[in-house]
Amino acid sequence: MIGRWSIRGRLTALYGGLFLLAGAALLAVTYLLVWQSLNGRLQPFTDVASLRELREASSDEVIEAIRTAQVRYRDEVLQSLLTRGGLALLCVAGIAVAFGWLLARSALQPVHRITEAARRIAAGHGLHERIAPTGPRDEVAELAETFNAMLERLDRAFDGQRRFVADASHEMRTPLAVKRALIEVSITRPGASADAKQLGAELLKVNARHERLIDGLLTLADSENELTERTLTSVSDIAEHVLWQSSAVAERAGVVLHHEMAPCEVVGDPVLLERLVRNLVDNAIRHNHRNGWVDVNAGPDFLMVANTGPRIEPYEVEGLFRPFRRLDRDETSTGDRGLGLGLSIVRAIAAAHGATVTATPGADGGLAVTVRFAGEP
Repeated sequence: MIGRWSIRGRLTALYGGLFLLAGAALLAVTYLLVWQSLNGRLQPFTDVASLRELREASSDEVIEAIRTAQVRYRDEVLQSLLTRGGLALLCVAGIAVAFGWLLARSALQPVHRITEAARRIAAGHGLHERIAPTGPRDEVAELAETFNAMLERLDRAFDGQRRFVADASHEMRTPLAVKRALIEVSITRPGASADAKQLGAELLKVNARHERLIDGLLTLADSENELTERTLTSVSDIAEHVLWQSSAVAERAGVVLHHEMAPCEVVGDPVLLERLVRNLVDNAIRHNHRNGWVDVNAGPDFLMVANTGPRIEPYEVEGLFRPFRRLDRDETSTGDRGLGLGLSIVRAIAAAHGATVTATPGADGGLAVTVRFAGEP
């Protein structure tokens, strides 16, 4: 019957009953202690010597002796009650706390299930999970239904966003690809003038920049969604592969690449993790100067990319992680100032994998960016 009550009624009944039982137990123990104390001292003058002294004593002496015995008897009973009653109180309090702990854990078990579900969802395990309705129709059941309704709305919203990203990827990339093909055909056809070829080359550069911008925006939006693929991926192997692919660009920019790799494995999306490493390495090469260096280190739970380059003030570091934020004074070795999305994408991908990103300016310029993984998200 109590299982049909609300959680407020159940907690009230459980704790009220617990206090009643504890009080009854304490009353019974106190009664027993007082009874033992009184029973042990009911005959203070039963020995023969005391009786003989009372017969020979005067009435005043007898009265004084009785009063003295009463005071001593009262003090002994109160002292016994305090000492034994205190021990009994501690025992009853300990038992009451233990039972209260067990009852509270049982009553709040549905809340713990909701908390665990919220923790799993926050860690990126998907919005498809729901809390199964268990127990009576009470405040916790209403909380679970409200939580499930919120998850349903979020799930629909993220599904709509993913569909929008896929549709936008197709709708925005296709015209740029067609535009690039038309320009290439125009500048390579026979009889094209030198001015047309020069104009076409400039248009191809602008088109390529727009393609990189769209690709970066779509990657940024996709990395902020739920991970759809989770496999054990070696970040160290990805970093070595990216460094090998970037060696020609670094050589043209006059930048020397260094690396020191230890095994670093992460459960996540290999494509996004490769994009994270590539953005860090590309940024380190682009925002550098000639005869500079890029140092890539990987450890059991981290990846660090450091480089030389323009001096960066500590208060400017956080702004570098915002979309389209760049240092206007930056003089790069490649002459390409970038789009201002590299570190924004890095932070979004890291957050999707449960990792943190920190950046520290170098004393003589440059930046050291560290991605620290916290295990499986």
